[in-house]
Amino acid sequence: MPIGAHTDHFDLDIALRDASCDLNVLPARRAIAALCIGVGVDDAYFSVRELREAVSLVHENAPGGRAKLAQILSNSCDDFQRAIYYSLAGRGVVEMAEAMDWLLGMLKARGRTAAWLSRSRVRRKDLVSPYVVEAPDGPLVSANPDFELGQSWFVERGPEPY
Repeated sequence: MPIGAHTDHFDLDIALRDASCDLNVLPARRAIAALCIGVGVDDAYFSVRELREAVSLVHENAPGGRAKLAQILSNSCDDFQRAIYYSLAGRGVVEMAEAMDWLLGMLKARGRTAAWLSRSRVRRKDLVSPYVVEAPDGPLVSANPDFELGQSWFVERGPEPY
């Protein structure tokens, strides 16, 4: 039996859907998994990776780190990166970083699966963008890199065991 018979209309978002509903996954991780459903394979991965790198730069007090994070959060494209950031903001930088690392692992696997399906000429279910407009919906964060870091940036606890 050809491989397409079992995988035709493969849903690339199935792991994200599962994670978003799994009560054994921390709530913040369920939330960010759900935010990625329908977002383009490359867009989701590279957007989260860019955000993760910016958070690391700020955490390490690297030159230009705050400017990079402010630029991401004030970008006039869709609200995806802001949604990820604000789903994790205030939970402590360690938990934020660990959650994004977890998500990047899922998104990387999703991308590899998409590439394999493409090389194998297996049809996959179309991704339906969760965004109905290309521009942000509401006020943007200031692009000023001199923003003040809140207390959560200085708390070193990670996620509590669930």
